[in-house]
Amino acid sequence: MSNVLEFKEFIGSVSYSGEDELFHGKIEGIEDLVTFEGRSVEELKTAFHEAVKDYLEICKSVGKNPEKTYKGTFNVRVKPEIHRAAARTATRFGYSMNQLVEKALEDYLVKEPKADYPKSKKNKPSKQ
Repeated sequence: MSNVLEFKEFIGSVSYSGEDELFHGKIEGIEDLVTFEGRSVEELKTAFHEAVKDYLEICKSVGKNPEKTYKGTFNVRVKPEIHRAAARTATRFGYSMNQLVEKALEDYLVKEPKADYPKSKKNKPSKQ
């Protein structure tokens, strides 16, 4: 099960409120906060598509890039044994840690775009 919708290369995260009996979500990967909601899955999908189209139209009218700008840097927390293995592998191949992580991400995300990502919180890497 996936808690995201995709449309025109945008991703919408989705949640359900039992109290309100309403699906709600927001467009991810943008600088602004754009939300959508619906009482049914079909309503939710329609609202998401409309939100994306409206957002793109607004961005175009004000001359704004609709996508979030990424700096290219981020911090990653991994288990100590993974850190050690990465450091050893980087040294073995003559890479810096940054080069190794970039290559690993590229291999995982670019060369295998349909990779089997974790589908639930149970399968996600632990926080340390």
